[in-house]
Amino acid sequence: MIKFGTGGWRATIGDEFIRSNIELVAKALSMKIKDEGKEKLPVIIGYDKRFLSKETMQWLGQVFAAEGIKAFLVNKAAPTPLIMFYVLKHDLEYGLMVTASHNPALYNGIKIFTKGGRDADENTTNEIEAYAKRVEDEGIAINSMEYNEAVEKGLIEEIYPLNEYLDNIIANVNMEAIKDANLRVALDPMYGVSEIPLKTLLMTSRCDIVTIHDSHDTLFGGKLPAPSASTLRPLIAQMMDYKFDIGIATDGDADRLGVVDDKGRFLHPNDILVLLYYYLVKYKKWTGPVVRNIATTHMLDRVAERFGEKCYEVPVGFKHISAKMTEVNALIGGESSGGLTVRGHINGKDGIYAAMLLIEMIAVTGKSISQVYDEITEECGAIHMEERDYHFTLEEKERMTKLLMEEKKLPELPFEIDHVSYLDGSKVYFKNGGWVIGRFSGTEPLIRIFCEMPDGADAIKVCQIYEKFLGL
Repeated sequence: MIKFGTGGWRATIGDEFIRSNIELVAKALSMKIKDEGKEKLPVIIGYDKRFLSKETMQWLGQVFAAEGIKAFLVNKAAPTPLIMFYVLKHDLEYGLMVTASHNPALYNGIKIFTKGGRDADENTTNEIEAYAKRVEDEGIAINSMEYNEAVEKGLIEEIYPLNEYLDNIIANVNMEAIKDANLRVALDPMYGVSEIPLKTLLMTSRCDIVTIHDSHDTLFGGKLPAPSASTLRPLIAQMMDYKFDIGIATDGDADRLGVVDDKGRFLHPNDILVLLYYYLVKYKKWTGPVVRNIATTHMLDRVAERFGEKCYEVPVGFKHISAKMTEVNALIGGESSGGLTVRGHINGKDGIYAAMLLIEMIAVTGKSISQVYDEITEECGAIHMEERDYHFTLEEKERMTKLLMEEKKLPELPFEIDHVSYLDGSKVYFKNGGWVIGRFSGTEPLIRIFCEMPDGADAIKVCQIYEKFLGL
């Protein structure tokens, strides 16, 4: 069965992620495209550096070709935001990216984008799943055109549209200010696809760059291709040893960002969001609300209030953030897992653009990252988050789902409750401004507990209470 989560369809290579299922996704989407009367428009397909990613892109393209739908295939490993940008700029109806983003190396997957370069919403993915089920139930044939034949017939065309994507970023970033700042940047692509675009941008803006983990390694050095305090220890060491202004890392497909500040401290994605929103409204004088998901810091609410703006809360899944941003004309939107987007660029996550905005912030303000964040806490106060992940069995998930979402039970909590939301998981809002949420991951077999409180010890205490309550 093809099942889409919050970040596309992801599965274990050799188990569910196999050629027949990959072709099933292409067949299902082809049927949807034809039923919509959109088969005259091409689709674009990109791939990252994971095992089987390039082959998967080609298999997808061959099915589309057999269905008479032209496919633009990006002929080098490319970042996910490049595909989203291309769909937006060229007014395509659909784009696909072969990636499992920040998942472990044994996973691969397919993300689908719709008109405007947006993550496919739940209605779209539900329809694709229904088409896939129909193919299987009715025994509908899945045809595939031989690759060279598809190229000769013009049904597959290889392209590499990196320059127009980079030009869009250059047009939206103060490159002259960066050139004048003589900044030193340590870069960790985490064996992923951000090296070429980021190095091109940084060299264009005259930064001094040192890069680590830039080879092609489908095992990602034996670590998760996800920027975190533990996975970025080599980058932190570079920062401490050689005194760079900023350390930049991206996940496997470059839609998420990790940052190490001038003091060698890993910045939580929440901090990155807060920094960028504060910079855009205070220093660039841009206006507009901010959108965050239900498990992302309420410090954004404080910054928004400080400048007379509003913060909107949505369920987890970037499709919800981009949709709400369009609805309220938000300036910035993001999530605590490291993805964010800014108005005027693309309608999805882009770690490359976010990285360049942070570098611009250092150049324009003349302040280090740590100094800017100190400025924020002086104006808006401090807040502390604790987050924990737990693997579970199917039986444990059923038990916890019943407890949290059906019976809607809560543990005995030492803080006065304001209200509880079941928008996405079980989220308790405390009257002291803190909150705690328990929710199941949409991309991995994990239950996640996030707690944010004015005092860090209280956040730890509440997480421990939830651990005991859920039997974790």
